[in-house]
Amino acid sequence: MNPFKLPVADLERTARSVRRRIIQLNAGSPAGGHTGADLSQVEILTALYFRFLNCAPDRTGDPDRDIYIQSKGHAVGGYYCVLAEAGYFPESWLPSYQHSDSHLPGHPVRQKTPGVELNTGALGHGLPVAVGIALAAKKDNSKRRVFVVTGDGELAEGSNWEAALVAAHYGLDNLIIINDKNKLQLAGSTKEIMNTDPLPDKWRAFGLEVTECNGNDMAAVVETLENLPVNGKPQVIVAHTEKGYGISFIQSKPEWHHRVPKGEEIALALEELKDE
Repeated sequence: MNPFKLPVADLERTARSVRRRIIQLNAGSPAGGHTGADLSQVEILTALYFRFLNCAPDRTGDPDRDIYIQSKGHAVGGYYCVLAEAGYFPESWLPSYQHSDSHLPGHPVRQKTPGVELNTGALGHGLPVAVGIALAAKKDNSKRRVFVVTGDGELAEGSNWEAALVAAHYGLDNLIIINDKNKLQLAGSTKEIMNTDPLPDKWRAFGLEVTECNGNDMAAVVETLENLPVNGKPQVIVAHTEKGYGISFIQSKPEWHHRVPKGEEIALALEELKDE
């Protein structure tokens, strides 16, 4: 069971707090950060960790816990902010992000950070590992579910589609794939760099069940997660998001893929993120 089970209004407040943490985290990093990708996924991760995932900071070794995999590993800053907010490690660790000998490196590393389940980049290997974990859970008759968040840019990697074939073949209905479809990647739009549209049709063609939602609308994310079909198929949620969502001068700007706020940008961003 999830230890929080927050209602939508509280999830929205938590998401706003997470966004403030993201700005401060990236602003203090000596190695930069991925501000746009951190921000686009906030509603998704907040809903998972504060309402849906059967896991908790005091149960990181529980064999029946749900598994979350951050496949878009470059967006680890936002992931860390959610883990800290949920109590997986002290909030006092956040200013050490990407500093020497930090518990919080620039990509997820399970040997360093409590709560991280898999070392990832944005290389298309989070989903294949998630499929393996889901298949093992099926063979063990475990009730464990496996959630994985991918970027839309990384779906150009063929390993994702091999994994989709396996997931459908073995009927891994304990696997929930969430595409953070923010339409941008390192150098521009995914449509121009490597067009993966129409994503829903592609997943369906591979035998997976697909639901779409506004991934930056907390109520829509919650409703989608609560009403996933039960039909023996792996589930895909195509979450339509905006890169940099929540801050007007960052949102949908490709240059914020690997930019961090500086100077007056920090104050401007935090002003926009004040509690309403």
